[in-house]
Amino acid sequence: MTERKTTMTTRRKFLTTAAAGAAAAPLAAPALAQSTITWRLQTYAGPALAEHVLDPAIAMFNQIAGDRMQIETFYADQLVPTGELFQAMQRGTIDAVQSDDDSMASPTEVTVFGGYFPFGSRYSLDVPVLFSRYGLKEIWEAEYAKVGIKHISAGAWDPCHFATKDPIRSLADLNGKRVFTFPTAGRFLTQFGVVPVTLPWEDIEVAVQTGELDGIAWSGITEDYTVGWADVTNYFLTNNISGAWIGHFFANNDRWEELPDDLKTLFTVCCDQSHYYRQYWYWGGEADLRVNGTKMELTTIPDEEWDTVEQAAQVFWDEIAAESETKAKVVEIFKKYNADMQAAGRPYRYGKA
Repeated sequence: MTERKTTMTTRRKFLTTAAAGAAAAPLAAPALAQSTITWRLQTYAGPALAEHVLDPAIAMFNQIAGDRMQIETFYADQLVPTGELFQAMQRGTIDAVQSDDDSMASPTEVTVFGGYFPFGSRYSLDVPVLFSRYGLKEIWEAEYAKVGIKHISAGAWDPCHFATKDPIRSLADLNGKRVFTFPTAGRFLTQFGVVPVTLPWEDIEVAVQTGELDGIAWSGITEDYTVGWADVTNYFLTNNISGAWIGHFFANNDRWEELPDDLKTLFTVCCDQSHYYRQYWYWGGEADLRVNGTKMELTTIPDEEWDTVEQAAQVFWDEIAAESETKAKVVEIFKKYNADMQAAGRPYRYGKA
């Protein structure tokens, strides 16, 4: 894993550097044919994370597509704030987006399930199976078609753990903690005294240093190390509220329909390749850094106490299901899937659900 530079990149410094680089790029970049299709894609991820989770896939696409199509990438909040990604894509300001539904404030019925739906998954393989074999893919495609967006690909990313300045060894330790997290995860965690805080992604490291935040519940330990959060937090809670983030690639539907079929296929394959990379990068990285990482001390809330959180999640699921027919359908799929995995036993599930 590439070591993160010790110098801190502020938003102003990053944008200044990006602007300078953009101004210089035409001098070095090869000329494109006038007929070249060009897209702009913005990700929820900052530059250090995007180096792993986005850039390789788009570089692959651009190399293969050549003069036929090129995609320019932008990182978290660079063109628009992450919470405005959906609106920008719907308007056509941005052609495509890499994000979860929750972070980009999607107006669909499935938004609450994007990102970290509490205890919806235990392992990263749960997510592609839920989409490919249990019907979530068709539901997502239908919901986004209603609002002019093409849902291209869903994948499993890292689990959701707390990284904090002070140790978390009991539920009581969560009380009053100001935490950067996803909207749905924050909604769920408030019952345990967590105070969800929304800030621009690139401001999180400084917010922890200044005391504006007590911790982060946004990722697993791989991401904590990669983006620098492990440098400003002291403890990593091994209990998680979700085994894998549900993230996606989306595109403005009009722009998508303008593409020839082979470029649609190529972009889909590159998106799937990005998900595949994340699957093993996170799975291996989570274990490696728990064992060999030196920056964060591991803490654990005892099983008998954490069971109350898992039980609360089931109540939360039912509350979500009561909100609409589509949400009820998705919750039933989650329940059916997790029941099947529990019945299957090891290695799919073991212990309590």
